[in-house]
Amino acid sequence: MTVAIDRATGKRRGDRAPRPGLGRRLKHGWQKHWYAYAMIAPVAVVLGVLVLYPLAYGFYLTLTDADSLNSARTIGVNEIEATYKFIGFDNYADILWGETAYERFWSHFIWTVVWTAACVALHYGIGLGLALLLNQKLRGRTFYRLVLVLPWAVPTFVTVFGWRFMLADAGIINSGLDFLGLPAPQWLEDTFWQRFAAIMVNTWCGVPFMMVSLLGGLQSIDASLYEAAEMDGANAWQRFRHVTLPGLRSVSSTVVLLGIIWTFNQFAIIFLLFGNTAPDAQILVTWAYQLGFGQQPREFAQSAAYGMLLLAVLIVFTSFYRRWLNRNEQQLAN
Repeated sequence: MTVAIDRATGKRRGDRAPRPGLGRRLKHGWQKHWYAYAMIAPVAVVLGVLVLYPLAYGFYLTLTDADSLNSARTIGVNEIEATYKFIGFDNYADILWGETAYERFWSHFIWTVVWTAACVALHYGIGLGLALLLNQKLRGRTFYRLVLVLPWAVPTFVTVFGWRFMLADAGIINSGLDFLGLPAPQWLEDTFWQRFAAIMVNTWCGVPFMMVSLLGGLQSIDASLYEAAEMDGANAWQRFRHVTLPGLRSVSSTVVLLGIIWTFNQFAIIFLLFGNTAPDAQILVTWAYQLGFGQQPREFAQSAAYGMLLLAVLIVFTSFYRRWLNRNEQQLAN
């Protein structure tokens, strides 16, 4: 093999020039893209102030024994300095493996997983059914779409308070059950019915988003695929299985992931529906709030540790979920 060499430089032709150093690359990038950096700078500053700083400070608190008794505070004209100490990862060890770990963490974690799985499954199942219905040529389809989107358009606190009135002992639901001669559950007192009511209310609030998203996905599927499948003799179930579901794969993967993250961290519905009166129906995020702000002394460090654990669980789940989706897509491509 013959290698051409430049006589002037003594280098082989086709060799790449040495890569410039980091400083030169940064300088070149700034000179070339300074306008883009200027545009994203305000967003970066806002994210740093509103997200990164609280996250870093929250992680620092998890490494201390901070609570409302040893934190810095002002009483009248007296300023009391903080006296909490650095204790390392003792808060995490106490939450995960302490004597009360099951009552304080694992029981709420299990319920949070069940709550998330049940709500997202109902969101997707009911939302897909309604999307399929609204994708048909129906009389008054626009009106039905408007009505079904209303629970999503109404502010969450209005919806939850409305359900709380209906689920009260003398509310319209129990009154209707009494009229029919059926037993009236204690929706807001009994643990099982509290959890059932929470899933029911969250399903009411979450189905419209899933329905609208899946309806958009259905409308993007090429109608010729259904025509070809029908000409090949495929029945309705086969068309749904081999045309509709694959056509919704990208939309479904995104909305399911968003639904899991939102439901796992769904604070408003549980808190507004029960407040501090349902300890066994609290998911992790509301339980963390209860520790940090709903009791005395307020356990700031423990509450922050719950927040870090929630973040870690969601990061791990999201990474595995995306890997699983990518592996499935590669298998389908092959």
